[in-house]
Amino acid sequence: MNKVILFFKNTTVTANQVVFASCCYIALILNLPFLTKTSQAIIEVENYNVFFLCSVPLFLLNLTVLFQAPLAIKWLTKPILILTTMTSALIFYGTVSYGIVFDYGMVQNSFETDTAEALSYLNFYAVLFFAIFGLLPAGIIYLVNITYKPFFQELLSRLKLLSLSFLCATIIAALFYSHYASVGRNNKDLIGYITPYKMVDATQKFIKNTYFYSPLKFKTLDATPTFNRVNKKKHVTVLILGETARAQNFALNGYDKPTNPYTKKLGVVSFSNMYSCGTATAISVPCMFSRLNKSNYSRRLASAQQNALDIVQQAGADVVWISNNNGSCKGVCARIETTKIPTYSDHELCDGEYCYDEILLEPLKAKLSQLDNNNTFIVLHMIGSHGPTYYRRYPQSKQIFLPDCQRSDLQNCNHKEVVNTYNNTIAYTDFVIAKTIEELKLITSESDIETSLLYISDHGESLGENGVYLHGLPYAFAPKEQIHVPMIYWSNNMASSFDPTCLTKVAKKKLTHDIVFDLIMNIAEVKTTTYNAKNDPLKTCRL
Repeated sequence: MNKVILFFKNTTVTANQVVFASCCYIALILNLPFLTKTSQAIIEVENYNVFFLCSVPLFLLNLTVLFQAPLAIKWLTKPILILTTMTSALIFYGTVSYGIVFDYGMVQNSFETDTAEALSYLNFYAVLFFAIFGLLPAGIIYLVNITYKPFFQELLSRLKLLSLSFLCATIIAALFYSHYASVGRNNKDLIGYITPYKMVDATQKFIKNTYFYSPLKFKTLDATPTFNRVNKKKHVTVLILGETARAQNFALNGYDKPTNPYTKKLGVVSFSNMYSCGTATAISVPCMFSRLNKSNYSRRLASAQQNALDIVQQAGADVVWISNNNGSCKGVCARIETTKIPTYSDHELCDGEYCYDEILLEPLKAKLSQLDNNNTFIVLHMIGSHGPTYYRRYPQSKQIFLPDCQRSDLQNCNHKEVVNTYNNTIAYTDFVIAKTIEELKLITSESDIETSLLYISDHGESLGENGVYLHGLPYAFAPKEQIHVPMIYWSNNMASSFDPTCLTKVAKKKLTHDIVFDLIMNIAEVKTTTYNAKNDPLKTCRL
């Protein structure tokens, strides 16, 4: 090892040489996911041009040089190349291992991720991967000696490198323009795999939008909402906000594994054709509670106006958000009472970093035992099926499907193990939903209180289908697994309030998170100018 270190320490190179060598590594090795997917897209075209196929790596290399060479300034050359290499290695790992695309949504999700969630991706395989593809080449860049010519000679040398790269890129573009245009037009997702420049672009946009725009004036959508309830009974609504649950793994929706053993006998209605607003929590959660629809959703606009919970609270309800999802509500609970479940390791349901969702039942019971308001709306935010450490989302006593995958590097488990582990999280979620319904039934029988429950997940999850894991792909190109989500509704007076035939039909219709705002208004029986009856799937079924 000492000889190797000494060898690189004694190696002298020019700035152009180290830039070109680094660009070759970034473009041809760390961009293998992009090159592979692009090659597959080209090969699928009938009578594809072989020379066009061969030009792609060369074209990417020249573009990489055009990005990196201008940054090769004395004293900054090494730091920038080291940072670029290590960042690219991390992206390379995420893309190779989980199929992650680091676009705007993923950057936003990364900024809002807490330590425990970030550390869930840390494992031996990840460390080894990063050491080989990130630290090793970065170390070589750090060790070699770079010689610089006098300023104007160095500037001329850099201009020659840039000119040559620009000329090569221009020739390739001119020769194969129609091919590049066609492949790009038909495979718009490919640009998301260009490492690390797509992430750099998304990061600067996120920082600009988040930190450099002045906050908008808060907008009150309805200052005088009221409750539209005929009887004088107290009413409690529990909304369980699921995490990373995908609809196709719910037995209630026809899945061939018994993942809903607890709720299947409780008379719940499962809406089997529901689709999310986004593929990550940071987008889906504020979007579904917002009056804005997916088509016009903006986090900046949504955070500057009342959301569904604000309207319910404005009407006079006692609204509470209880979180077992690292305390993050993505701004939705900013103006309501919020409780974060502490992850103390001395609790039997917690390990110091996470708690099983069953712990949500404790503050729920406490709240239900002290209902001071005629109208109470409780949100239980689950950690649900959050990956990649699915095995940490359910206790051993709820380990139904075996063998499971007891590790975070999912790609090193076989597909059956990954699916079994994920199915265990769904079954455990079903257990918590059923326990919540039991608590609501109890207060109904004891105190004649009307109760209802809505469960909905924020987004879905990929479990290795087509080599993709987890979630967060750009919505336009996301697989169905990441956007097809479950939604379940239950109430203590379901039979007397709704036409069962109508419910059965509505439950099969294609719906989206766009309906959640109006659905909440209906379930909570809030009369408000923000309500859109045409957007409420339960409206037509009320008796």
